[in-house]
Amino acid sequence: MRVSSVVVAGLFALPVAAIADGGAATLYGGYRAGGGFTDSVSGQSIDVKDSGAFSASLDFPLDAARQWQIFVSYQGSEFDAGTQSTTAGLNGQSMSVSYFHVGGTNFFEGEVGKGPYVVGGLGATLFKPSLSGYSSEWRPSVNIGIGYQWPLGERVALRFELRGYVTLVNSSGDLFCSGGCVVSIKGDTFTQGEALVGLSARF
Repeated sequence: MRVSSVVVAGLFALPVAAIADGGAATLYGGYRAGGGFTDSVSGQSIDVKDSGAFSASLDFPLDAARQWQIFVSYQGSEFDAGTQSTTAGLNGQSMSVSYFHVGGTNFFEGEVGKGPYVVGGLGATLFKPSLSGYSSEWRPSVNIGIGYQWPLGERVALRFELRGYVTLVNSSGDLFCSGGCVVSIKGDTFTQGEALVGLSARF
């Protein structure tokens, strides 16, 4: 949680002048689902439980219809590793998933800040398990989604988004292992979907 908190705080500590003339800051609450790995010995699925997530973004103007975006999202969750004896010890162990992406938005109606838009980005995912013997891992990732921005006034709006995330894991069995791992975890890709609602303030 500390890494995500520092990044979010850093984003919103930027000078207002740097995001003037059409820039926006948005705080989101959301619900994220999906995502899992595999026990490389038994083949048992090791899932990350669906749970709430918190996100923040900064948008900077490109033209009348487009913005580029810095996006950070954090999910604090747990492993769901089934009932097999080889993996059951992971059940209930904390697992956080954070995304750090740079991308952009494109509004369909040609006016930034109003109506439907597409959004996307690329960057990195930070996986952070709490179990002893397992360490954090960074992996490359992308997100893509659709949204709708509903103005509440001249400078405040609500955002509704659906985003999908894909992380390239590419591990054959030593993922997270920093010594003394009870379960050997592997994975190719890690995919999640999320519904978000955000409050956006323009500068």
